[in-house]
Amino acid sequence: MSDRIFGVFGMLLAIGFAIAAIAIEESFLSDAVGPKAFPLIIAAILGLSSAVIALRPDPEPAWPALGRLVEIGAAAVVMILYANLLPEAGFVLSTAFAAGYLAWRLGSSPFEAVATGVGTSVGIYVIFHLVLGLSLARGPWGF
Repeated sequence: MSDRIFGVFGMLLAIGFAIAAIAIEESFLSDAVGPKAFPLIIAAILGLSSAVIALRPDPEPAWPALGRLVEIGAAAVVMILYANLLPEAGFVLSTAFAAGYLAWRLGSSPFEAVATGVGTSVGIYVIFHLVLGLSLARGPWGF
């Protein structure tokens, strides 16, 4: 039943996307294809794939237990906190905590999770900021 609901929702979304694409006004300086072509192609692909999902659903999935759903929710909360704390705490500290927590919940020991968090954070910082020169959120310590 969940696949059918998802498929019907996708088809409705595709119809709405196509209506929005058709409403795009074309300028007299547009190219031969026009601005409507790509959104209409996306709407067609979404509609066809959603129709297949609705008409040929998979067997009903086995949903995880309540405890596992709480863990999934906690991981989502950690990612939301990561995005919100990134500007204040900085990239290195925020990434170390988020990566460490997620590694711990994926089965690492606490020591391995801390090492993974710090290693991931410092490794990405070195590659993206020091080597490639990209700007990352600065923390209270300036890095």
